[in-house]
Amino acid sequence: MTFPALFAFALLSSAYAFGPANVRVLEIVNKNLNLDGFSRSTVVAGGTFPGTPITANKGERILVNVEDKLTDNTMLRSTSIHWHGIFQDGTSWADGPAFVTQCPIAANNSFLYDFTPSGQTLAYISGFAQAGTYWYHSHLSTQYIDGLRGPLIIYDPEDPHKLLYDVDNTDTIITLADWFHTPALNAPFPLFFTTNLINGKGRFTGGPASPLAVVTVTHGLRYRFRLISMSAEPNFIFSIDGHSMTVIEADGVSTQPVVVDSIQIFAGQRYSFVLKATQKISNYWIRSLPNFGNTSFTGGVNSAILRYLHAPICDPETNATASTKPLLETNLHPLVPVPVPGLPHAGGADVLINLNISLDLSAPRYFLTGASFTPPTSPALLQILSGAQLAQDLLPTGSYYALPPNKVIEVSIPGSADVAAPHPFHLHGHNFHVIRSAGSSTYNYVNPVIRDVVNTGTASANDNVTFRFVTDNAGPWFLHCHIDIHLDIGLAVVFAEDIPTTSKEVVPSAWKNLCPTYDALTPDQL
Repeated sequence: MTFPALFAFALLSSAYAFGPANVRVLEIVNKNLNLDGFSRSTVVAGGTFPGTPITANKGERILVNVEDKLTDNTMLRSTSIHWHGIFQDGTSWADGPAFVTQCPIAANNSFLYDFTPSGQTLAYISGFAQAGTYWYHSHLSTQYIDGLRGPLIIYDPEDPHKLLYDVDNTDTIITLADWFHTPALNAPFPLFFTTNLINGKGRFTGGPASPLAVVTVTHGLRYRFRLISMSAEPNFIFSIDGHSMTVIEADGVSTQPVVVDSIQIFAGQRYSFVLKATQKISNYWIRSLPNFGNTSFTGGVNSAILRYLHAPICDPETNATASTKPLLETNLHPLVPVPVPGLPHAGGADVLINLNISLDLSAPRYFLTGASFTPPTSPALLQILSGAQLAQDLLPTGSYYALPPNKVIEVSIPGSADVAAPHPFHLHGHNFHVIRSAGSSTYNYVNPVIRDVVNTGTASANDNVTFRFVTDNAGPWFLHCHIDIHLDIGLAVVFAEDIPTTSKEVVPSAWKNLCPTYDALTPDQL
């Protein structure tokens, strides 16, 4: 597929050269943290929750040496880090999902992730540097539930929206996360979170009045806030009393500005919005309402504080109001028009994949079109490098789809009828055009949102979420529900894209050593 020459030239002229980078060290440790009035042992990056922010500029090479210093046997001691939203163009070995692109990093060992965020930021044109709001998290079983989650921000010095805001730094990152008082390995199914944390602080029902996160603004300035859902379970409806929000980015792709008063955000999704600090100098509630659990704000649960500089140090007295301008996914459109790949009608793609979600509660196991993903003993990438050339050669059987190169892929996921729906699905290695969104029966072949996590809706709403992408990035790419416990019980498949090219991928020697080291561990060392 080609673009008009003028459009292609304009894109090429704005591309960034890839620059040098320093090696960053990310220590993965156990630490007792009290985030909500209850102290528990955790698995965290850099000793904090959320983990140490990783920032870079557009086009910058990123090297992160992950040092596993975990010692607590009540939780997993090995680890693996996924750089959520980064395409890993040519570096699928650095993508991070355990038993898909690597073996886990064993305790008392380290592994260097080395990648340059480039690829399909502008859809299926390769070779462009990524910029936007991303995050990193453990991708080993349910480990990120225990705390291994952190922001990854790639700044664009030539951001096309830069005239809309005055402030954009690590102080304007807002993370939403569910929190559990029981380590994930010991938690029963189904798993229910205890606390909703905003920037790592929160209160739980029946708990103490723990300190809440405070976001400070100066009157008259405009702020770019980067909202990241690090959730393992719920989705949230986010709002700030007395303030509207202008959404300018979804999942690393700049969008046409949309003014809203609330944002529903699912696990793994990210949005940037501009807030104008022009209200009376005071305190205002920041609200993050989960879709289940305690769905109130009584006593400051599900809340944080927006505090104007020079406002009194106290809880806000503002009241919640009904949303009249909620963010609708169908109202999001890329700032730079990017043609939808394929033909503008249903089924107008080279490969059509329909994935039906089902749940066997007695097991419990999730299935996608009859297959439940179980991590193999040998990662998919290693299987391919070792000679596997067909989907049926890859284990576990039934969980792989071999995709040919440079083809348009259309994936449809009908809304699920199970009690835990809706399911947010994330595709590694790509973003995609969402041509049909949850809650809509309309197909948009002109200017749909481009993102990497999509809400797949429900059966009761007759949803049939559909998205397209082009196979321009060889590798074994995970497609999975981002509700972590659902992934852990099988709600995933692997797209083995361009297997012949993947089989020639050059991997570092340290990557080759991961499996022998991990395989030699005793059960209590895992």
